[in-house]
Amino acid sequence: MEFESLINYLNQHIDLSSHEVSILKDQAKIRTYLKGQYIVQQGDICKYENFVISGCAKTFFMDKDGNEHVVMFALENWWTADLGSFISQEPADYNVQCLEKTTVIQFTPEALEHLYSEIPQLERFMRIIIQKAFVASQKRIVRNHSLSAKDRYLLFREQYPEIEQRVPQYLIASYLGITKQFLSKIRAELVGS
Repeated sequence: MEFESLINYLNQHIDLSSHEVSILKDQAKIRTYLKGQYIVQQGDICKYENFVISGCAKTFFMDKDGNEHVVMFALENWWTADLGSFISQEPADYNVQCLEKTTVIQFTPEALEHLYSEIPQLERFMRIIIQKAFVASQKRIVRNHSLSAKDRYLLFREQYPEIEQRVPQYLIASYLGITKQFLSKIRAELVGS
């Protein structure tokens, strides 16, 4: 049953035969993490690309002063990992930590390479996903330098309404690059207007 969410997600974009679904299942591992557990920790090697079946995770790094900087959230039907570490198999720059009990389908680099050779359309699809993520990351950098904090927050709410309902405000503030107090002030102004 848990595997069906990945198949349904993939079938929205590519047509998998029953044989290809079987190959996919053979290369996948399902794992559940408790709230607060790490899927990958900064400094460790990221061993899996993870498809979120249920739950919510944050990707963040800790600076030298111990401050947490959130760079991404992942909900159902999203992918999460430290992609640089996963691809290079070098120590991770990011932590991926579960904000809720989270169940994922995991693929090792070797499993994905096997899948790409057996199911070429899957490789093309994953390339497109990664390209879109890269473009979104570039746009976020530009917005962080060109938009006001209020405008960044409004855009975040518009793009990710479900995240705001499930993630503590201080983490959203971190994602936006502002303090939780400043986010509270922005929210109060929006309620008042």
